Amino acid sequence: MAVVRFKDFGEAEVPVGTSILDAAVKAHIPEGSACGGVCACSTCHVYVLRGADLLSEQEDDEADILDKAFDVRAGSRLGCQAKIVRDGEVEVEITRESVQAYENEHPQERGKYTGAKR
Repeated sequence: MAVVRFKDFGEAEVPVGTSILDAAVKAHIPEGSACGGVCACSTCHVYVLRGADLLSEQEDDEADILDKAFDVRAGSRLGCQAKIVRDGEVEVEITRESVQAYENEHPQERGKYTGAKR
């Protein structure tokens, strides 16, 4: 099993093979997924703070989509594509763009994380 810690939001214990996005869904963490997790948007953009070596390698499709994201950094990954390949701890920070996308996808939670008015 692996533990995914979402900075400021909580954590999820998940089996190897689980994506960061699936871990977020399991733990009810606000990570966007406008395309449903099929690598067609950048709303599940996260920053991997620790444990990048426990994740699958970034492939060309992911890199192409990340080119469309805001504030891409060295540790940027798409939550739908970054899969856990070994046991251990991974720490990620969900981008502001992703949290905003989550609130847009879940109107009942609009403003809960960003403070934006409904």
